[in-house]
Amino acid sequence: MKLNIVPASEGAQWVKLGIRTFFRQPLALSGLFFMFMAIVSVLSIVPYLGSVLALVLLPACTLGLMAATREAKEGKFPMPSIMVSAFRAGAAKMRAMLVLGGIYALGVLLVMGASALADGGQFARLYLLGGSFTREMVMEPAFQSAMWIALILYTPLSMLFWHAPALVYWHDMPPVKSLFFSGVVCLRNFKAFLVFGLAWLAIFLLAGVIVTLSATLIGGPEIAGIAMFPAAMLMAAMFFTSIYFTYQASFETPEGNVP
Repeated sequence: MKLNIVPASEGAQWVKLGIRTFFRQPLALSGLFFMFMAIVSVLSIVPYLGSVLALVLLPACTLGLMAATREAKEGKFPMPSIMVSAFRAGAAKMRAMLVLGGIYALGVLLVMGASALADGGQFARLYLLGGSFTREMVMEPAFQSAMWIALILYTPLSMLFWHAPALVYWHDMPPVKSLFFSGVVCLRNFKAFLVFGLAWLAIFLLAGVIVTLSATLIGGPEIAGIAMFPAAMLMAAMFFTSIYFTYQASFETPEGNVP
């Protein structure tokens, strides 16, 4: 396996490919993303253990969405069963994916534990157990500090896990080794990932403005509030579609083929 170093402009290409592929199979890919969100939401309802279980399954679900993107890229219609690809590839891969998920859950819990030192665990409880943010809560200095601590610590954690599910599944890597290679390639392609992140941020902001203005003109502020949720979900589905292309551009097999 070869690690590819790509130029910064590749980040914009990942966004473009993700959006283009999404519109090849918009119903399938948006439906699978909603299924992914539903699984996480249902698990989170279970007190305490539900949130942890959702974190454990997150790498496997992310792999399912990447596999669905690969199918859509090849002109196929991804079926719902693709979401459990990680658990249908044999006991060894299933065990490796669950170990990866366990490490991810532990990492997130440690991040939330560190943030709790700033605000007594208020932000961590909202993140793990659910709830709504209030203006007063967000304006509290302690709560803001907790959010910044979580963001700063979660960034390197996300780099370690960005490509790890794909490396475990398509390259048969052990979980710890996949974390190492994922982190290395994210660091070496940092400029491309920065462009990727900034491009998606701009798209989300622009889409939010367009949806809000259009809905307000049609039916008032109430309609704008209602329209924002499905619009945000569709944009998030496109974002998850683009993740596959960050992996595809970053790794290459000895034969020159990209999984």
